[in-house]
Parts: sequence; structure tokens; C-alpha cells
Amino acid sequence: MDKIIELKNITKSYDGEAVLDDISLDIYDNEFITLLGPSGCGKTTTLRLIGGFETPDSGDILFGGERINDVPPHKRNVNTVFQRYALFPHLNVFENVAFPLRERKVPRDEITERVNEMLAMVALKGFEHRSVTSLSGGQQQRVAIARALVGKPRVLLLDEPLAALDLKLRKDMQQELKNIQKATGITFIFVTHDQEEALSMSDTIVVMSEGRIQQIGTSQDVYNEPKNAFVADFIGESNIVDGVMLRDKLVSFSGHTFPCVDGGFGANEPVDVVVRPEDVDIVAEDKGMLTGVVTSVTFMGVHYEVIVDIGGFKWMIQTTDFVDVDERIGLYIEPDAIHIMKKSEFSGLYGDYASFSNEFDELSDAESEGEE
Repeated sequence: MDKIIELKNITKSYDGEAVLDDISLDIYDNEFITLLGPSGCGKTTTLRLIGGFETPDSGDILFGGERINDVPPHKRNVNTVFQRYALFPHLNVFENVAFPLRERKVPRDEITERVNEMLAMVALKGFEHRSVTSLSGGQQQRVAIARALVGKPRVLLLDEPLAALDLKLRKDMQQELKNIQKATGITFIFVTHDQEEALSMSDTIVVMSEGRIQQIGTSQDVYNEPKNAFVADFIGESNIVDGVMLRDKLVSFSGHTFPCVDGGFGANEPVDVVVRPEDVDIVAEDKGMLTGVVTSVTFMGVHYEVIVDIGGFKWMIQTTDFVDVDERIGLYIEPDAIHIMKKSEFSGLYGDYASFSNEFDELSDAESEGEE
């Protein structure tokens, strides 16, 4: 694939506070790329720079190899779908979608053909004469997407467009957006703080924190091979413990020595060890590599989330096996379930479920939807 957008050493500050710190990123033609991170990480600022709504303090933005730092938004071959869809309430569905074409004085017959094509693509055929104020949130979003695509931009920017939808509709629209992207061949740049959304939709995920890019990779890359403790914690659930790499394919942590599949570290090098909750097997206490006491059990429908105290460190285990609170259990971990990471600025900040609470996570998600 050809590069369509290049960000080169971009920095951006507001009121003397750095929001983006020397980031570089290549975006390719016909790619669905997601900027993922918590509120305040810089992902929306990155999107606004690409769209021309902000100008970098330093660095260059290239589009098709040409520098566009000072090119205004309406002269970039880019369109944006915002979290608030900004539809025109006095215009019907057809006229909302047709608006950018009428502004460009496109011939009437071509407008009719292209608007009908877009409405069919977003499953709104037959809605042409409806008032947009009578539509559901998901239908309004489809109108906004059709309007953004009808002008055939090279790149579509999507700033948390699913945030206002309920869970079921959100999941339906995730698949629909992916289908639309494949059908049009347009590069989609999607911003979200929702890890599951990013994993299910993206060709490439860019994980951001504190104005810097922490990792770029496929969904499988960032989930199975996180670069540091921040990525491991932010993408799904992770037990992250201190360890020592004794030699290639042998690591010590939590008072036990484990075979693993990683290498390339120094002898006796301190490392961070990641074990995903779904990769731990509960066994009898005398059969376990590690042993601990169950401190809480939460039924999640498909599985139980079990918190286990192992030497004062709380592990999470996701299992279909029921265990009781205060029960002593053993844990068995296969070599390929153990992922080794180099120590980083994020070491020691994540991975202990001593204060884990589903309610707290939900509150955090709700708060972050209104920020950025």
C-alpha cells in the first residue's frame, strides 16, 4: 500500500502544556487506522491536525508527499464525522447528504445519483424525504457518514462517532463502518478510547499516552505482544508482575521459575511479565505453579472473573470453572502465555487488581466520553 499521510516529528502545545510530543506516523491508502488512548492522550488533537483544524507548533504533515501544514480544511481531500453529527435540522435526509455537492455546483443529475448511492450504502434507501430530527441516533450517524463520503474524499476522519450510541447499536455500527470502509476504499482514521472497538475494527492500532505513541501494530500485535505495561494494561486485562529474565526462555517471577518463549534479554535482567487472565488455568493447590487465596468472584455471563491473592499481589483469572471466595487454589501457566517486556516508565503502575472494580471502570469510561 502507498503512504497517503505522513506525520513527521509533530509537536503541539496549548498554554505551554505539550499535548503532542514529537510524534511520527505513516498512514496508508485504503487503511482503517485507529488512534486509541485515554482522555487527554492527544488522539483528537492528532485528528484535528490532519483535518486542518489545528496547526502543529513544529514538524510536518504530508498528504500524498506534499506538505499541507498551512492548507485550510476545505482545501484538503479529507472529510470529518464528529461525535455530534452537525446535521442541518431544517433539511431532509436527501438534502443533508446533497449539501456538499450543491456547494460545489455539481450537476443535478449527478447529485441525485451520488446521494442515492450513498444512502443505499449506509442502509437508508427510502429515507430520502424524512426529517433528520425524526431519525434515531444510529440513523442520524449514517446520514452524517453518507454526507462525509458523498464528496469522495481520500481520507475520512471519525472522532468517537459511536460514543453516543447504546451498546447493541454501537456493536452493529462497528461492523457497518468496517464494511463501508472496505466498499469505498477510502482511508478511515478513527479516534476512540474503547479498546474493544479498536480491536474489532482496525487494520492498524496506534496506542497513545501522554502525547506520545506507545505502539503501532495490528490488533493481534498490540494484544499479544504489548511493548510496555501501559499498552498491556490498556488493551484488555493483564496481570503485570516484576520478573527477572534468568536466560533466554527462562524467567523468574512470584517466587517461581517458568519456561517461556521470549529471548534477547540480558542474563538476570529485570523485566515486566504479562499474563492475560484468560491464559491462566485453575488447578488443585498441590498441582499449581503458583498458589493463592480467592478474594472475589464475579459472574460475567460467559465466564467468572476471579481475583486471587498471591503473596500480596492480586491476580485476575477469567475462567468457566467456579471457585469460592477464601478457597485456596493453584494456577498453571503455559510457556506461550507468558509475555516478557523491558522495564519502562510505566513499570509498577499497572497489573495489580487490588483495587479492581467493574463499577469504577464503567465510571471512568463514562467520564472519558465527555473529555479529550
